[in-house]
Amino acid sequence: MKEYGPDSIRNIAFIGHSGSGKTTLSELLLYTAHEINRIGTIAEGNTVSDYTPNEIEKQISISISLLHLEWNNTKINILDTPGYSDFIGDVKSALRVSDVSVMVLKSAEGVEVGSEITGQFINEYELPSAIIINKVDNEHSTFVETEQQAKERLSNGAIIVTFPVAEGVNFKTVIDVLKMKAFTYGDAGSRKVNENDIPAESKAKAETYRTELIEKVAETTEELMNKYFEEGTLSAADLNEGIKQALIKRNLTPVFAISASKGVGLNNFLDFASQYFPSPKDMGGEETSYANSDKKVMVKPDPSGEPVLFVFKTISEQHVGELSLFKVFSGTVRTGLDIVNEANSKSERLSQLSILNGHNRKEVMQILAGDLGSVVKLKDTHTNNTLASKNLPVIIKPIEFPESVIRSAIIPKAKGDEDKIASGLHTLHEEDPSFSVKFDPEISQTIISGQGELQLSLAVKRLKERYGVDVDLAEPRVPFRETIKAKVDEVEYKHKKQSGGRGQYGHVYFKMEPLPRGKGFEFVDAIVGGSVPGRFIPAVEKGIIEIMEKGVISGNKVVDVRVTLFDGSYHNVDSDEMSFKLAAMQCFKKGFQAAKPCLLEPIYEVEITVPEEYMGDVMGDVSSRRGKILGMDSDGRFQKIKSYVPLAEQYKYSSTLRSLTQGRGTHKRKFAYYEEVPKEVEQKIIDEYNKSREEGH
Repeated sequence: MKEYGPDSIRNIAFIGHSGSGKTTLSELLLYTAHEINRIGTIAEGNTVSDYTPNEIEKQISISISLLHLEWNNTKINILDTPGYSDFIGDVKSALRVSDVSVMVLKSAEGVEVGSEITGQFINEYELPSAIIINKVDNEHSTFVETEQQAKERLSNGAIIVTFPVAEGVNFKTVIDVLKMKAFTYGDAGSRKVNENDIPAESKAKAETYRTELIEKVAETTEELMNKYFEEGTLSAADLNEGIKQALIKRNLTPVFAISASKGVGLNNFLDFASQYFPSPKDMGGEETSYANSDKKVMVKPDPSGEPVLFVFKTISEQHVGELSLFKVFSGTVRTGLDIVNEANSKSERLSQLSILNGHNRKEVMQILAGDLGSVVKLKDTHTNNTLASKNLPVIIKPIEFPESVIRSAIIPKAKGDEDKIASGLHTLHEEDPSFSVKFDPEISQTIISGQGELQLSLAVKRLKERYGVDVDLAEPRVPFRETIKAKVDEVEYKHKKQSGGRGQYGHVYFKMEPLPRGKGFEFVDAIVGGSVPGRFIPAVEKGIIEIMEKGVISGNKVVDVRVTLFDGSYHNVDSDEMSFKLAAMQCFKKGFQAAKPCLLEPIYEVEITVPEEYMGDVMGDVSSRRGKILGMDSDGRFQKIKSYVPLAEQYKYSSTLRSLTQGRGTHKRKFAYYEEVPKEVEQKIIDEYNKSREEGH
């Protein structure tokens, strides 16, 4: 493959709701451009971009695939992304290194929730965008309505560039309003396209769409607007330049009518992409900051500049090791180049550079600025790391992965597998940073968290397949808190032990009172007259902190308590730090039990986005989970329900929400505060704790 500079590269991410046809579209584009010689299908499990055993089995994309093709002397890199919301982290990774996002919609279903979510990411990254309305060959296709929905809910710059002469099973001809010609496609796989004049019955529609397009482009600059007013149209040269500028300024979102499975409309899309989609050079570069200061610097896609590359995805392949996918933001990277990882200041040598089509790797000697590629076996480099020349130590802004919405505890089935499990989970996090793992010492469990149940169950499956370890998923323990509601003015405990030789003696008086929520712990030393010598007071505080960590009534951490040590006594020989520590622990326990102890539970703020027709079911479900509805906001056809829901009631909530809303509801959550547990729930928790202690003995 010949080399392409930054002005001849197009980096495109295909995004959209699950099942919109991104993988089939990618496959047919590769075939149309003669990059592959046979068309694979999802049903047969032989597409270029869905190649892992899990993707073939589930018939969905699970991670990004990097593909490329050549068209009209440009290299088009395609990032085929998953549509299933469990794997949304990869969508963010792909958009981070793309110059154009292409939203793929289904012509019969229109704008679905997955499209709306990923549409928000386009705005977050301020990316130029286009829309493909796919499956126009579906008998229920509604091309015009879908385009209108896209205009209302995704981009008011949505303007038709190609539209169907006939929708449904007879869809084989598109009219291109830029070329003002009709293009009739042969059978899928034939690569045949005939260009003809626009049929008379479609002429007026084509003129209307063309005028809309010209008007939208004219809005981009004052100069073009003036020309349009003076001449009533734009010249071919002005239109060509104006379209590119309108895309870059996000004023225009071109819309294409396509049937990926039949291969209809693909050549028109490729012609437009190669001619008008902005190149890395058109996008002007990336604002970065120096690794050792906050000073900003613009990094331009110049092949002769200092090399800077950014790792946006890590893939672990059994016989290859770790494969790092990267974008070159500046310079030219060559095999054998030594370059510094700015995250840890370690030097890395680039060996075996390649460009990818799915898992097919083609080794190359160098990759130029603006292009995407891969490298194997970097020693200590991870997703989101910048590798840069010593002369330009910059850090590319990292991908911000979405917050987790589901968590599970990992329970090993066999003893002694802990190290293997830890190493396997670490690799899975490397591959998909939206999947995270951490040991929570407070609940003594390893917790995995992510975007959905499928993502977590696939992690368990991969642990078994790759590392031969079996684990179960369980509901994580909830980190309850213990506190008190009443004040105790005096509680006393004397620790005294005599067993020949030196004994133990510690004697303390406490006053205990509740603190406002969130204040933690306060220790007050109110000893006067040396009834407890100063050298033992730190041991008293230490004893209190230790028992607070362990809990008194349920084995959970104690919070929001003030303890005042105001009296006590000591023994010249038998008193020591340990005696006072033990006395403090027992005194605290005794006082705690007398001060109306209660349990607190973590409450999360949960924001649920659902189509209006499911609101009643979803709100009923929130109430059944002891949730409080805070309010609702309208968001197009969707409603955002804000609520407070106890963490204890949220296990596998993402799955429940999907089944309540036919997969169209999503939610995000963040910790809000701790609140008192209802008495009947509290008693159950305490009883379970006491029972487990008895069984433990």
